[in-house]
Amino acid sequence: MSCRAKLPDTLIRLSPIKVFVSKRTLLICWLSAVAIFAAVDARAEGCPTTNDQIENVRPDVTNSSLVVPIGSFQSENGVNLSARNGGQTIDGTNTRWRLGVANCLELLVDLPTYFANVRGPGSSGFSDVAPAIKWQVSPLPGKIDASLVFGMALPTGAVDIAGRGAQPYLQMPWSWDLRDGWGVGGMLTEFFRPSDPTTKRTPEATFEIQKELTEKASLFVEYVGDFPENAGPSHLFNSGGVYRLSPTQQVDFHVAFGLNHNAPSYIVGVGYSFRLDGLFAGKPR
Repeated sequence: MSCRAKLPDTLIRLSPIKVFVSKRTLLICWLSAVAIFAAVDARAEGCPTTNDQIENVRPDVTNSSLVVPIGSFQSENGVNLSARNGGQTIDGTNTRWRLGVANCLELLVDLPTYFANVRGPGSSGFSDVAPAIKWQVSPLPGKIDASLVFGMALPTGAVDIAGRGAQPYLQMPWSWDLRDGWGVGGMLTEFFRPSDPTTKRTPEATFEIQKELTEKASLFVEYVGDFPENAGPSHLFNSGGVYRLSPTQQVDFHVAFGLNHNAPSYIVGVGYSFRLDGLFAGKPR
């Protein structure tokens, strides 16, 4: 199927916790990813075209391993209700815009999301705007799709919501289609917060299982783990589904529950996404 769209906007505000993964291990993981990225020729025929159905980041935290077709614009939107430490918050519209600018390459931006505290403790305000670039490496051996993303949250939002200063991130979503409509996927993300006095970096790992019920409908279950520097981890269970109204339109829902006290108590949300093709001169691909 944001970095900072949808769930990550909520999860990014987790209290600081200690990292149980060594810096050396994380460095090796990222260097390995870069090596694969550089070694594999990202063939245009392995990347989506306008003949393919819409594929987006919603409603799971794990981003799609695929880019949007060249010359296509995609808008992904949603609203969440979440509870944490006795307070409730509504956030929206969790909008991500994506534009296919070349074969296997897209530009994307997460627009500011407004968080409205509706009950109990909590803050209100906008999150940061976060532009990024995404390059698909597809397909890898075994029909595994993967992409690399580099982005940066710019300091445009409220400090209580988004934190201080610019916040770059690196990300690698992947997916593997199995038999009979089943699939697995996941994502490794490294968030950097240079201006934060205690939590300079937050690794995040996800893993999900997907099942295509019909050509239009699918369900998923997902684990999301955040491991901020200098404090304890956050574990979240997320589940939901999507329904394609057409090859270029989709509605979705999700329900998430925190698995420990550092995670939100629950998150429920709905969304709508659409894709516009053929924006560039020439025949859509």
